[in-house]
Amino acid sequence: MTVEPAEKLLAPVLSAFWDDPRSWTLETYCRHDGYQALTKAFAMAPDDVIAYVKDSGLRGRGGAGFPTGMKWQFIPQGDGKPHYLVVNADESEPGTCKDIPLLFANPHSLIEGMIIACYAIRSHHAFIYLRGETVPVLRRLHEAVREAYAAGYLGTDIQGSGFDLELTVHAGAGAYICGEETALLDSLEGRRGQPRLRPPFPAVEGLYACPTVVNNVESIASVPAIIQRGKDWFKSMGSEKSPGFTLYSLSGHVARPGQYEGPLGITLRQLLDMGGGMRPGHRLKFWTPGGSSTPMFTDEHLDVPLDYEGVGAAGSMLGTKALQCFDETTCVVRAVTRWTEFYAHESCGKCTPCREGTYWLVQLLRDIEAGKGRIEDLDKLNDIADNINGKSFCALGDGAAAPIFSSLKYFREEYEEHIERKGCPFDPARSTAWADKYRTEAHA
Repeated sequence: MTVEPAEKLLAPVLSAFWDDPRSWTLETYCRHDGYQALTKAFAMAPDDVIAYVKDSGLRGRGGAGFPTGMKWQFIPQGDGKPHYLVVNADESEPGTCKDIPLLFANPHSLIEGMIIACYAIRSHHAFIYLRGETVPVLRRLHEAVREAYAAGYLGTDIQGSGFDLELTVHAGAGAYICGEETALLDSLEGRRGQPRLRPPFPAVEGLYACPTVVNNVESIASVPAIIQRGKDWFKSMGSEKSPGFTLYSLSGHVARPGQYEGPLGITLRQLLDMGGGMRPGHRLKFWTPGGSSTPMFTDEHLDVPLDYEGVGAAGSMLGTKALQCFDETTCVVRAVTRWTEFYAHESCGKCTPCREGTYWLVQLLRDIEAGKGRIEDLDKLNDIADNINGKSFCALGDGAAAPIFSSLKYFREEYEEHIERKGCPFDPARSTAWADKYRTEAHA
């Protein structure tokens, strides 16, 4: 029996020519069939493009996994209002690093996808909301947009189709909350980024109170390949309910971290095989399937299919496929404390559960990490997280609660050890029998 190498499981599409010396240029993109999908899309009716993307099964790659074609379908037609497409490139979830490399190496895949999406939803003005700290990406994106205008892919009467489109690149000021789609829209309009009350939803009243589609970078960048190669080709990868390819961000204590583009449903065990495994001499302790705002997994979950249904059934969320891997030298309490400090700092303060809850979670976690906690603090942590989860104005609160719930579920003994030993057992200055035993078992 012949066993195929693990690399055969990969499906490079968006990353197919990232290693080209000038992968970001229009010339390179066109050499790899760039903008051919646009010609095919213009030959179709707008509603047929929406139906085609919907039939392909493409789901949003920004975290929620909502069907992309269905989101486009929600835009009312014949309403006499301008329609807008906004691409959310405010990538700031801890551990998530797929959209920025994609924009840096292959920005024209996003631009072509945006033109197709705008044609489908009858939008004549599109926006890319980019995280402002990524200045090299901002410059490269501006240059790609300039090239597209010069080549006639943006502007008036694109490729003789009679379709007009203006594209604006907007740099945000660095706020995690602006990754939430309605806070992003407020920021784009010049106001402080805070989530809006829904309904009305962005599809009805979004940017400038007009119908708006907000999509992730990877979602839109995947559209040209679907149009060019066909929906059946797309559905031949992945699973029935989660078809297609996607970018997995493998990071942490792994031998070869990076972007691995493969079909949905691949497992972390397979990805680690391709990434050289954990760093030499160490083993996996815990990991996140979709960034720090998704409930953590342990080494017992190595074979969970990394698609929306598989990860959900196992008790977490696929999110942005940010696979942060931590080995046995990592203190869970310390990791969760750092994540919670991030959420407390980035809370916009609009709602009480998130604003107050994340603050008190940080105080308790810092005390536990420093060895000043009490056993009853563990139940208090769980209670505060429960008062945040599902009760905050937006999903930031839910994301802050997720590491608390999951770490207490899988590593409560480690929290108790901090309290009983009055300090972190993973501190190099301390050598506790429990930590030594843990490390010995981890290497067994």
